[in-house]
Amino acid sequence: MSPLSQELDRYLTLRRSLGYDLRTSERVLRRLVAFATQEKAEHLTTQLFERWQQAFGHAHRATWAARLGMVRRFAQWLHGLDARHEVPPQALIPYGYHRVRPYIYSPEEIRRLLAAAAQLPSANGIRRLTYATFFGLIAVTGLRISEAIALDVDDVDLATGVLTVRRGKLGKARLLSLAESTQTQLASYAKERDRLLGARPASFFVSDHAQRLTDGAVRYHFAILSQRLGLRPTQRFHRHGRGPRIHDLRHTFAVQTLLNWYRTGKDPAQEMIQLTTYLGHGSPVATYWYIEAVPELMELAAQRSSAALAPEVRV
Repeated sequence: MSPLSQELDRYLTLRRSLGYDLRTSERVLRRLVAFATQEKAEHLTTQLFERWQQAFGHAHRATWAARLGMVRRFAQWLHGLDARHEVPPQALIPYGYHRVRPYIYSPEEIRRLLAAAAQLPSANGIRRLTYATFFGLIAVTGLRISEAIALDVDDVDLATGVLTVRRGKLGKARLLSLAESTQTQLASYAKERDRLLGARPASFFVSDHAQRLTDGAVRYHFAILSQRLGLRPTQRFHRHGRGPRIHDLRHTFAVQTLLNWYRTGKDPAQEMIQLTTYLGHGSPVATYWYIEAVPELMELAAQRSSAALAPEVRV
């Protein structure tokens, strides 16, 4: 094992101990280290990064800006150990981040998505059962994809209807109360899953082979279903294409919750901390973003503000 590979193992272990989910970073950095080994390079430099970028293949600027950020953090760690390692400058790949406006699914689109998932080909019936329940759970709870994948059987209390997210974003844990209908659906899935497998697995959501779902497999199946339903244009060679994302199910949950508050006369300012906690956001600022991102919410917020500021009419 090369010195760079050994330092990468140490780096990943340390950052994971702080609660970071580094699966994507690990894939990127291991490819960089493998390239460095191939080049017989003992130190990370800007020139090495640029050669690796050329050899890696085409990707969007946003993707390479994200990869550069991963490499820069690793390079800063290496530089602290040995000044001969260089930290590639951030200006190497200039990119201004623009948060994507969320796609808000209609109830009918979600229904069709879950129905299509329930028709997926499956060797033993597990795949179609799993993905229909998996996407449904995200739609009604706003869970992140990684959080749903990481659920163990013991994290889902089917008796009390409480779901435990042990390692959310930045390692934060939280408890989610489930609606009775969701609790019933999860219990039905667990019972049928165990019957088909003939055993109780450790992971709550599993593949046909009783393995925990992977991020790649989840995104692939979602892309295929979206293309079949016309939510994304059809692609050749199993490409995912562009269009509404799984993460937009989380956005839809948040937006529908906010819309319901406005329509029922609740004060979002008083309710917001509950949604912030439920979604696992670091602060209400991240949750308030939805009001600006969705025109209908912005209009409702403006109407609420105008009514509050209107002078009292005296008779």
